[in-house]
Amino acid sequence: MANERTDITPRHKTGIRPLYFGLLIIGLIGLLLLNLALGSVDIPLSDIVQILIGGEATSEAWNKIIVNIRIPRAVTAVLAGSALSVGGLLMQTLFRNPLAGPSVLGITAGASLGVAIVMLAGGTITSIFAIQQLSAFGSWMIVIAASLGAAGVLLLILLISIKVRDNVTLLIIGLMIGNLTIALVSIWQYFSRPEQIQDYLIWTFGSLGGVPLDQLWILAVITLIGGGIAMALSKPLNGLLLGENYARSMGLSVFSSRIWIIVSTSLLAGGITAFCGPIGFVGIAVPHLTRSLMGTNDHRVLIPATLLMGAILLLACDIVAQVPGSTTTLPISAVTSMVGSPVVIWVIIQRKNLQASF
Repeated sequence: MANERTDITPRHKTGIRPLYFGLLIIGLIGLLLLNLALGSVDIPLSDIVQILIGGEATSEAWNKIIVNIRIPRAVTAVLAGSALSVGGLLMQTLFRNPLAGPSVLGITAGASLGVAIVMLAGGTITSIFAIQQLSAFGSWMIVIAASLGAAGVLLLILLISIKVRDNVTLLIIGLMIGNLTIALVSIWQYFSRPEQIQDYLIWTFGSLGGVPLDQLWILAVITLIGGGIAMALSKPLNGLLLGENYARSMGLSVFSSRIWIIVSTSLLAGGITAFCGPIGFVGIAVPHLTRSLMGTNDHRVLIPATLLMGAILLLACDIVAQVPGSTTTLPISAVTSMVGSPVVIWVIIQRKNLQASF
């Protein structure tokens, strides 16, 4: 490639990165506790800590609320934020496109199509409530279908990228593929019963409260596998960021790296979409925010930092979505869009040239 770079790690921030990681961990713990404390029912922080260390709350009702509702929701927020953020980081590096992400490139739409196909075969409609009624086997089927749908769209875009090198054109193609998958689901929705359409619309809003405690481990396993693959890809990702020729000179297999990136992103985006519905902007905003904070493009630093930053952002969005002190819960996808859009605009203004990172 014409403009391959030889340095991905500015040195002026190297000494303070441990401090940043420490602040991110403290922020994550603080927001996690705040997320557990806030809600329609006021529960003292001392009781929450008591439950977390294995004790019992003062009230049995509080104990049930924390264990059965708030802990699964908070853990889901951490997993979803981490997974979508890392998926966005992988996409931006793979396509060397600052606006790439699971939702923008149609990957989330592909996962939604996979879920819809499985639910259609079962004679019902995709719903955030449907997962609660399924066994673990049914949940695995949904996750696999969503991952395959995401992988199919990603593979198609990757094949097109071989012929189309322009980032803006590729972005438009990704949007069109996403619109095509949405159109297919819309046609099916048109022939569905009114109550089915209502359930589907609720699912498209996105929710962090639809994962029951006994199935949370499935989402955790999927996220850990996808995140583990991403961590193992740190060196190939750095090579791809410097250009394919440079990557090959390092002895890396570009084709193999791309396949594993597809697998990781498909698991991360597909698993989250299957359980939580489509959640946008997290995968676009968080990688840019993390690069600005850490001052590097080294994925050995970016991936763990992005995991933490994504979890923090979605926990904060979930606190806003719950409207503390009321019984109202806003759609999480609407809140992430309201938070993510200003973040992207701010990063663009601060950095002036996002493409310089790619």
